[in-house]
Amino acid sequence: MSRTRSTTTALITLGVVSALSLSACASAAPTSTATRVDGGTIVYGHQQEPACVFGGWIEQAYLSSQVLDNLVSLDENHQVVPWLADSWSVSDDQLTWTFTLKDGVTFTDGTPLTAAVVAYNFDYWLAGGNSTASVWLAGYYASAQAVDDRTLTVNLSAPYPRLADNLTQGYFGIQSQQALETRTDEENCEAPIGSGAFVVDHWNRGEEIVLVRNEDYTSPPANAKHTGAAYVDQIDWKFVADPTTRAASLSAGETDVIYDVPAVAWKTLESAGFQLEKYVTPGRPQQLTFNTSTGPFVDEKVRQAFAYSLDRKSLVETIGQGVIPYEGNGGVSQATPGYSQTAADLYSLDTDTADSLLDAAGWTGRDADGYRTKGGETLDVVLPYGAGSIVNADGASILQGLQEQAKATGFKVELIPVPQSALFAGEYSQPDEKDISVGYWTAVTSGILAINWKQGTPEAPNYNNASFTNYPELESIILEANSTLDTDAQNALYEKAQEYVAEHALAIGVYDRLSTLAVSPTLKDVWQENAQGGPIFYDAYFVE
Repeated sequence: MSRTRSTTTALITLGVVSALSLSACASAAPTSTATRVDGGTIVYGHQQEPACVFGGWIEQAYLSSQVLDNLVSLDENHQVVPWLADSWSVSDDQLTWTFTLKDGVTFTDGTPLTAAVVAYNFDYWLAGGNSTASVWLAGYYASAQAVDDRTLTVNLSAPYPRLADNLTQGYFGIQSQQALETRTDEENCEAPIGSGAFVVDHWNRGEEIVLVRNEDYTSPPANAKHTGAAYVDQIDWKFVADPTTRAASLSAGETDVIYDVPAVAWKTLESAGFQLEKYVTPGRPQQLTFNTSTGPFVDEKVRQAFAYSLDRKSLVETIGQGVIPYEGNGGVSQATPGYSQTAADLYSLDTDTADSLLDAAGWTGRDADGYRTKGGETLDVVLPYGAGSIVNADGASILQGLQEQAKATGFKVELIPVPQSALFAGEYSQPDEKDISVGYWTAVTSGILAINWKQGTPEAPNYNNASFTNYPELESIILEANSTLDTDAQNALYEKAQEYVAEHALAIGVYDRLSTLAVSPTLKDVWQENAQGGPIFYDAYFVE
């Protein structure tokens, strides 16, 4: 049941294939008597290519989760379960966590997993090895050390009761210390050495990464479906940017799984017998954060007017076709523990209120095109977005709809699609370059609020605060929540923080960020991990 690389490449080279052909090309679902096939190659169509396999972007976490194991995993009930750590405990003062590691685990370079190696990984992350792991631990992590080969202690500077939850994210995969110390940065970028179910065989830049089975794999998470080595021999992790081409490649049998299923193809693929999986990622949704340091959105009334100018819900429902969930909360998504429905419901379309707020803010004039003016200045706001990286094709259509809706009230929204290379090089990252930021940030708790709203100083700037303004009262609420042991009390504080964001119109939600898969009926037990929704191929097998 393996696929050949040449046929898939040929289809991708042809470019866009009409979505109308999807149902005609669908394979018939296997009967109940289908039997498992040993081995085979999964051809997987992903939508974008990261710079490295391991790193601080979710696209890297999806990849590195195939080759690196974490200390802990998250199950479908949002409970932390064992992975490389058999068990863990925390001291009464909440400042010392103790992890007991599995015995006999070996990295694919032959070196053993020990507590000292895991401690090295913690220090590596904080020293710049993974920027996202670092911001999750910053302000809490003090040190880590090995008590013995299997016992690790992690010492904190402040209580952090959801530490284990956060460690389930792919950014916290454990690498071989020997590899990190002796190989080049480029080698560790392209083929990190872990103890995971697969090993990076090679990377054809611009085309694919080939992963092969780790025959000696012994350390699946507790929520995996089997033990031992993976069932399939290989994964061809292909990069197929165009969503229509991805969908067509699946229907044509040239791929076995695709990621980021376009909304327009969802029902067609489902009716043709493909397995459709949808995971609403917890954390920050796709939202609009206003620059409150300079420009028109310094005025809270103008921010509120913008929120009241939009019918976000109907727009998302129309473009999303029932696949993409509307999200009104600008703080966290509805899949996140500690979610505030009050914050989500605060703004809906109300053009009369929007007009009154703009009048009160002094934007009383109109130019020849109908845009609001004040003192001869047009109410012009700049909204750059990561086209094809942070915002997919469906998301771009939603932003275009919002642009048109805001025009009716008098906002001139300049949508600027920014390619991935420019975005990651820092373009449109400064307060004088944009008025609105759009984007998401996956997380397993509402603790993401601390990353997005923590104050910045000249000595320690917070580049993740897209408002470019410090809000000490908001930060105080969030930090108190982060260190609150009782879950209900913690969530109540997180809700309070979201409501602060909403009441002051610092950010408004638009839609929930999704991780979606479409899987061939001849491939079984592909599932999505529960921390970030990444595809898991360890349990997958072909049938005939």
